[in-house]
Amino acid sequence: MKKFLLGAIGAVAMAAPAFAADLPARTYTKAPPPVLAPMYDWSGFYIGANGGWGESRNCWGIVPLAGAVIPDGCVSKSGGLLGGQVGYRWQTGQAVFGLEAQGDWANIHGSHVSVFNPTFATGTSLDGLGLFTGQIGYAWNATLLYLKGGAAVTSNSAFISNAATGVGLFSASSTRWGGTVGIGGEYGFSPNWTVGIEYDHLFMGDANNSFSVVNPLLAGAANRISQDVDMVTIRFNYKFGGYGAPLVAKY
Repeated sequence: MKKFLLGAIGAVAMAAPAFAADLPARTYTKAPPPVLAPMYDWSGFYIGANGGWGESRNCWGIVPLAGAVIPDGCVSKSGGLLGGQVGYRWQTGQAVFGLEAQGDWANIHGSHVSVFNPTFATGTSLDGLGLFTGQIGYAWNATLLYLKGGAAVTSNSAFISNAATGVGLFSASSTRWGGTVGIGGEYGFSPNWTVGIEYDHLFMGDANNSFSVVNPLLAGAANRISQDVDMVTIRFNYKFGGYGAPLVAKY
């Protein structure tokens, strides 16, 4: 019995290499190549539309021929904005730089009773504005945050009316230049379309306004009117570009 078992074990041992030689060679599956995901490219020209809300704060003062300015009260008013913008951006790595021109129609007007002469009401109307700015931003793929700053221009009219009846008596129009700073965020929801939100503050300073007739508040005096504007707009842009380099590998 023992000799039989030893013989069987020996036969199996001798047959094993021959059996293994008959087995097919083991195959190895090569790992798939990495998937390259295109990064959003913010470079290029863009054009778009915007709309939102604005508030203009104006303070009146009376400037006599001689003497200090006489304060005559302030008024803040708000209203709608609608316009468009065009610009160009450069992207290097995650840094984005740009130049932009924006123009908006405005419907922002208000008035208050004159402190110096309560029989009259004084008021202003912001009819339109323009921004000419540079941008610097940081991009996370299709998300962009940026700061902007530059020059601003506003189209305004000033008027004096009867405080009791509201009938307009005198008016004057003016265009003034100042500065602006702002901050915004933008998201590319397709290779060419972006949506964003932006806040801007306009520093328009003081300007003397003279009416075509003798100033009813004080004969021979001019009206000094200061202006500051805050605006928040929703923006849609069409970008002439899209996805492009650099590429990021994903597994």
